[in-house]
Amino acid sequence: MSTRSSLRLEKVTPATIDAALDLRVHLHQERNVSPVVRSLAEAYAYGEAAWPRLIFDGDELVGFLMAFLDLQWDAQKDPADRRSGLWRLNIAAEGQGKGYGRFAVEAVRDELRRRGASRLYVTWAPGDEGPGAFYERLGFRTTGETSGDQVVGVLDT
Repeated sequence: MSTRSSLRLEKVTPATIDAALDLRVHLHQERNVSPVVRSLAEAYAYGEAAWPRLIFDGDELVGFLMAFLDLQWDAQKDPADRRSGLWRLNIAAEGQGKGYGRFAVEAVRDELRRRGASRLYVTWAPGDEGPGAFYERLGFRTTGETSGDQVVGVLDT
């Protein structure tokens, strides 16, 4: 059993890139979250607005997260609407149910709070096999908005 002190975030480096790219969620979850390789390509394209991190428990890679920082949400509705939140969360299939997802959300919340954000946004695929129940247990509430076919949730930081 891991302890909170053994959990940490690290940047993706040349030493960890292969392990990051090999990270796999449960097979039935693959349709709900993009693979790490896509997230890293988006992180490259979005530059400073992307905050990708690996989740380690001791020396073991157990997950990947990527936050988005101060992105313009919907320029047509409100050009001043800028948001930050959790863009991706991939927890290794064998590591699920051990608190790694909760740790990841809390780490993003703490980082956003440190940066002065008052809300953490996330989107998820709707349905019984989507992660909605997980996010709702952590206190996210739906906003009534959608982003593409995804539900938008928000948590006060």
